[in-house]
Amino acid sequence: MRLLGAADVRALAQRLDIAPTKKLGQNFVHDANTVRRIVRLADVQPGERVLEIGPGLGSLTLGLLEAGARVTAVELDRRLAAALPGTVGELAPAAAGRITVVEGDALRVPIPDEPVRLVANLPYNVSVPVLLRLLADVPSLAAAVVMVQAEVGERLAAPPGSKTYGSPSVKAAWYGRCAIAGTVPRAVFWPVPNVDSVLVRVERGTAPGDEALRERVFRLVDAAFAQRRKTLRQALAGAVGGTAAAGALLTRAGIDPGERGERLGIQAFVALAEAAAPVLP
Repeated sequence: MRLLGAADVRALAQRLDIAPTKKLGQNFVHDANTVRRIVRLADVQPGERVLEIGPGLGSLTLGLLEAGARVTAVELDRRLAAALPGTVGELAPAAAGRITVVEGDALRVPIPDEPVRLVANLPYNVSVPVLLRLLADVPSLAAAVVMVQAEVGERLAAPPGSKTYGSPSVKAAWYGRCAIAGTVPRAVFWPVPNVDSVLVRVERGTAPGDEALRERVFRLVDAAFAQRRKTLRQALAGAVGGTAAAGALLTRAGIDPGERGERLGIQAFVALAEAAAPVLP
């Protein structure tokens, strides 16, 4: 099986009359070593069903097929979705039966086939919403390795109290453990992006509670980080009925009302959401 190189990527784009757009977050990987590194970090096993979001011209898709995966690829761009099976048939004919292409928006489209891994170069402009949506709606996903903008990856993997810790950090922690698995040079993309990229590994754990609790946790997280400089007593006031109610709620959950959201880990937010059950529907 031959993976795509820089000349292949440009030739395919020209053939399909594709001009990469910032709107769709299209930066195509053209380095086979980078593709194989991502697949190796994801620990893809032969026969596993792997979900790929935004396959583009097929660089990572071919790497996943090379590893023996069965790939479900979700692509928003109609031309790219239509062309991907042909690219696989041309460069990896023996693997043509192991790919399913779904045309649609990864934020909304139903995901078939119960994939066990997510391996993707996520569109940078929607990477966090897409990742959180998939973790919420595809319970078969046990692990993920995704390429995202470095700033976004640092937020996802940040611990409580750090400068980059925020709403995405807490929400990702609901589903499991996130960590930076490596960096990706700008030069392996076409066109070359003006931001740095990292690989984020997600290992799903046991959720701290049911869907109703998750919704309350996420509402409180959004309120806590809406204005980072405010204390939790002030930040949560609008969500729970005033500063006095927020202070009483925080005290009941064992949290200092003068604390700020950036200091709380997922378990503290869970305790807060459990205490808030009577006031949050």
